[in-house]
Formats: sequence, C-alpha cells, structure tokens
Amino acid sequence: MSTMAETSASPQQLPSQAPFLDNRRIGFKCRGLTIRFQDSSGGWDADGKGPCVWDTFTHQGGDRIFKNQTGDVACGSYTLWEEDLKCIKQLALTHYRFSLSWSRLLPDGTTGFINQKGKCFLKIEGIDYYNKIIDDLLANGVIPIVTLYHFDLPQALEDQGGWLSEAIIESFDKYAQFCFSTFGDRVKQWITINEPNCLALMAYDLGVFPPGVPHLGTGGYQAAHNMIKAHARSWHSYDSLFRKEQKGMVSLSIFAAWVEPADPNSVSDQEAAKRAIAFCLDFFAKPIFIDGDYPEVVKSQVASMSKKQGYPSSRLPEFTEEEKRMIKGTADFFAVQYYTSCLVKYQENKKGELGVFQDVETEILTDPSWISLCWVYVVPWGIRKLLKYIKDTYNNPVIYITENGFPQHDPVSLDDTQRWESYRETFQELFKAKTNDFES
Repeated sequence: MSTMAETSASPQQLPSQAPFLDNRRIGFKCRGLTIRFQDSSGGWDADGKGPCVWDTFTHQGGDRIFKNQTGDVACGSYTLWEEDLKCIKQLALTHYRFSLSWSRLLPDGTTGFINQKGKCFLKIEGIDYYNKIIDDLLANGVIPIVTLYHFDLPQALEDQGGWLSEAIIESFDKYAQFCFSTFGDRVKQWITINEPNCLALMAYDLGVFPPGVPHLGTGGYQAAHNMIKAHARSWHSYDSLFRKEQKGMVSLSIFAAWVEPADPNSVSDQEAAKRAIAFCLDFFAKPIFIDGDYPEVVKSQVASMSKKQGYPSSRLPEFTEEEKRMIKGTADFFAVQYYTSCLVKYQENKKGELGVFQDVETEILTDPSWISLCWVYVVPWGIRKLLKYIKDTYNNPVIYITENGFPQHDPVSLDDTQRWESYRETFQELFKAKTNDFES
C-alpha cells in the first residue's frame, strides 16, 4: 500500500509549518492510494480463481518468504471491500489504484476460460467483483487507476515458460483486450505492467521472486524484452480498438531510485551512476518514450561483458526495426515509482560473474545520515532530482507518481512521527519540483 500523486496543476503557497501537507494546498491534482492484489486481496482460491505464481511460491514454504507468510488472506480486501471503501471516503482520496488478478478473471490465463463464478456473500459474479469496486469508486467521486498485471502471473502460463517465452506476448495482449472491453467504459487510466524492471530482475535473473529459478545474466533480459513487447502490443490494441470510444490512457509503471556518484569528483563513479540509471529506469523508458530501443550504454555494456565471458553475441536480446517502430511512443503518460536513493561507485567485474547487477559494474552505497527502513533509505530530495531527470530526458511528459511509501519492520510503533515527517519532507520536495522545475 502506498501513496501516489500527479505533477500537474497550479501551485499555491506552501504553509511554513504543517505536520502533514494536504496536496490540495500545494497544487497537486491527485491524492491517491495504491494497492496490489497479492498484498491486499486474499481469497486466493475463492470463487473459481486459478492459482498464480505467488500462490505456488509461498505454499512451497522454506525461507523464501518472511515467517512463511502467504497471500491466502493478506489484508482481506476480497471480503472487506465495504470497509476499505469507508476508509477511502474518510481519507477523501481523489484516485485509487488497484490491480486486477489475472488468474481470478481468467483462471488458466486465457480467454478460453472466463471466471463467472459468484461471490456468495455478495451474490454477484466474479467479474462483477471488480465492477462493484469500480462503480463504488466512481459513485464516491474517486477515479480508478487499474493495473492489469502486478507480478501475479497465472501459474498455467508460467508452466508454459512465463515471461521467458514469447508466447506470453499474445497471452498478455488478449488478457488486456478482455479487461479493456470489460471495464474500459468506466476505467480511463490503465497501467499495463507494474515495475517490469523489478520483476525481470527479481524473478528471472536472481530468482528470489516466483518462479524462483535464477537465470543469471540471461533470464532478466529476456523477460524484460518480452514485457516491453507485451506492453506495446496491448497499447496498440487499446489505441486501435478502444481509445476512440473509451477515451482513456495507457502506460506502465517503472520503479526508479535516484542515483548519485559516491565521489562526485570521480569520473568513473559519475559514469557508474549514469549506467545505474540507464539499467534501471532508461532500460524501459527509452524504448517506449524515445526511439523503440535500449540505451546505448546498456547495449554496449552487456555486449562487452558478454564477449569477455565467451558468449558469441550479446546476452541482451535485440529488437528488430519493425519492433522498434511498434514500441516507440506506446505510453500516454509517465508512471514512476520512487521509494529511495543510493550512491554508487565503480566496481569492475574482474571475475566475469554473470548477472544484471554484475553487468552494471557498480557498488551500491548509502549515506550514513539516511534513515534506514527495511530495504528503503528515506531520501526525500531524491524524488525531486528524479522528476527533473524524467522531465529533461523524456520531453516533459505528464508524470504520475504511482507509488511512494514508508515501510516499517514489525512490531510497528504507535508513534507515527517518523512516517509523517517523511511524507511531509517528500511533499515539500514535490512542491519545490513543481514551482522551480516544472513551471519554467
């Protein structure tokens, strides 16, 4: 669960002292909340839902998940939607972003089997579970932003190769068309794939996300390659089949940390920082927003490392010229997810080790003054620098910050000072970005 905002609208005066900043007073259109199916929904096998990769992964036990937790119940949103809606109204949200469960709608991942089974306690059909959420949001003046895919691939499709197989591109496009057709009369803002960079790295390179099988140095690139093409195909489907009537927008959400050189005076550290941003953010953004192809530094770096490791060609797949034309321009807004920043220094991969991290040739560091929370270091000023980079690099697009949050370890203290201070400082940086970087 995380917060979100959009960087457009006219700014007003920032209060000099405020325990928490209301974004309506600082000029942001959007005050929203983001949830994803696997974290929040529960009902993992209820009412005809098929298994997804996270169901399989968490039920295998072992040390894969903290305290062997599963998504079987999670936050229980599947049965507690009415309570969630009360909270949404109490928070006076303008937007609510949630993800659809691919395997709840299409249990085997294909439109050959559409789940129409009802939720007994509501006496409505399975598809209408999402219809009810969308209709309830709109009835209360809340705009739904819907994510088609947030890491929970139907197990049936993973069994056929998942994101490593090119067959997933057509499967995803058909799923997207089904969702556009079913919900697009009311949903006007779509996210196709959430954080494809994280999924490709964690699931198919390192193997710490399901399916849990590492493919160091190859799998992450192949999965990312197929995700970009799947996103582009679904964008074109929306553009040609649905946009004229539905008048919506489609993009994907990219995770990005802000990166700075550990030694600002070191040329090698400066180049390492540029590579880190290129491999994380630009890897997906440049093909989609600029020219249909990967950043040159990524292509040259992977090709160089592949040659040193004895590969006959680069481990990074190539797009054909036709694919580049198909991919270019397939986003209607820029959706980014910021949680943290880091410092990097150049670290040569002397042993020729395989892996995406090894290809970047950086060592990740942090400033000792930064507050550490789980995997996140609280660096509010990083979000402003990231937004400025996106504006300057990608022709000043409309930007949605689709996730930003403040994770905490259990047990969570009732003293919430650190959390609201983090949000306050983040909103202050957004205000600075808006008034100083986006109004010129």
